[in-house]
Amino acid sequence: MNQDELYMRRAIELAELGSGYVSPNPMVGCVIVHQNKIIGEGYHQVYGGPHAEPNAIQAVEDPSLLSESTVYVSLEPCAHWGKTPPCANLLVDKKVKKVVIGAVDSNPLVGGKGIQILKDAGIEVISGILEKEVREQNKRFFTFMEKERPYVILKWAQTWDGFVARENFDSKWISNSYSRQIVHKWRSEEDAILVGTSTAKYDNPKLNVRDWEGRNPVRIVLDRNLSLDEGLYLFDRSQHTLCYNQVRSEKSENLEWVKLTDGFGVEEILEDLYQRKIQSLIVEGGAKVLKSFIEKELWDEARVFTGQIQFGKGIPAPLIKGKVLAESEIMGDRLVVRIKD
Repeated sequence: MNQDELYMRRAIELAELGSGYVSPNPMVGCVIVHQNKIIGEGYHQVYGGPHAEPNAIQAVEDPSLLSESTVYVSLEPCAHWGKTPPCANLLVDKKVKKVVIGAVDSNPLVGGKGIQILKDAGIEVISGILEKEVREQNKRFFTFMEKERPYVILKWAQTWDGFVARENFDSKWISNSYSRQIVHKWRSEEDAILVGTSTAKYDNPKLNVRDWEGRNPVRIVLDRNLSLDEGLYLFDRSQHTLCYNQVRSEKSENLEWVKLTDGFGVEEILEDLYQRKIQSLIVEGGAKVLKSFIEKELWDEARVFTGQIQFGKGIPAPLIKGKVLAESEIMGDRLVVRIKD
């Protein structure tokens, strides 16, 4: 591993610390090196707060060293005013010697403009260092920017004989408590979580983060005819919730009914979520909703638990193809993660 890759890998490690806190911004890490020694490092910690570059610069004890230093940043420095000033201009103001970038930003407000600002100021720029790793880390951000929709994660638990619920829609408990804790961790990492009418009615889920530390996702429920009982946990206003339907649009505290006009398709839902700047979505069921995402090929990743229990008969689990990314065993449960080819 050369020096550029070594320090970029550290920047990527730092960036990961922002997971679950910076969306809709990307995760970004920054390392400042002077004579092969790290003199400052930082990462984007929370949406609306300072970006990685100013945090790293703030950590440098002797600012006079910046003019002879190399800045490693996992994503191209921003070139526009958002909630914070442009980072590219900050690096120019500090007269840094060189900037090494992991990946170019897909945001049209940035997209090469940050690099151009640096070059125009006479700063040496190298880009594309560990680009694959940076894009993987920020797959939600890049999917959102390039496909104009959220990154979609399908998740379900199925029995050993291939069912997601009994004939009466009962699905408790197919996976074990350890697997369920992992699911709560996943919820804390994503912007939103979605279920269909039957799952809401028969499981009465809370869709919050309880067995892990982190923020709650936006809850989404599909209820075409507004037939669900408003006494369900999903309507308790404890966290921001969207209810997609074909009856009415209305807002109240932490609860919004959104009337869809072009049928009740997956595409329209994802378009609305894109407009709301929701970058990632977990689809937790039920089987009919999961199948609709699969049939439209509007998914990016599938996380499927297979428990040891057998139902004999019931509601069949969705069938899904795709490249197996990872397989693991969790105290008897089998977890397979696939990505769309």
